[in-house]
Amino acid sequence: MAEPLVVGFDLDMTLIDSRPGIAATYRELSARTGVYVDADAAVTRLGPPLRHELRLWFPPEQVEEAVDAYRALYPTYAITPSVLLPGAAEAVETVHGLGGRVVVVTSKLGRLARLHLDHLGLAVDELAGDLFAEGKATALTEHDVRLYVGDHVADMVAARTADIPGLGVTTGPCSPDELWAAGATEVLGDLNGFRGALTGLLRLAL
Repeated sequence: MAEPLVVGFDLDMTLIDSRPGIAATYRELSARTGVYVDADAAVTRLGPPLRHELRLWFPPEQVEEAVDAYRALYPTYAITPSVLLPGAAEAVETVHGLGGRVVVVTSKLGRLARLHLDHLGLAVDELAGDLFAEGKATALTEHDVRLYVGDHVADMVAARTADIPGLGVTTGPCSPDELWAAGATEVLGDLNGFRGALTGLLRLAL
């Protein structure tokens, strides 16, 4: 019996462009705390966990409080402005059309990621949040993911750690060369090329 097709996707800058909403959330956080955060710069570095960015702006003893405040603001300021990236809905539909399952594995807190998916009507089968780089490999293995798609070098590290192919997309902060160097099996400009790349990748993934 053929192994089931399970494809994993990162969320921010892979499936969705969350930069407008995240920038709005950072600006509101600054307004409420009085601590300046360069929102425009912060959204060029999406991928690592929230604490990584907040440590650049808040004193160490205030970081956890800032994390809580940001997450409390997020549902109000970040969800509505965010949009699907090109080819994202079609990529998910392609996997489902082949009888497969889609698993989103993201560094974003799971309940906040779910708000994005529900708002944008993106139907996925499983969601694993609050994971980054090698930490994502745990969820990839647990859900028997055969291919992982992401925009960040850390996503390619996750795929390599889970011993599955990694498909990089350059819709996020990382260049093609960076994604290749991190171990990508294939690199695309965006998910519009997902269907065409899938057949070749499945020979490696299954």
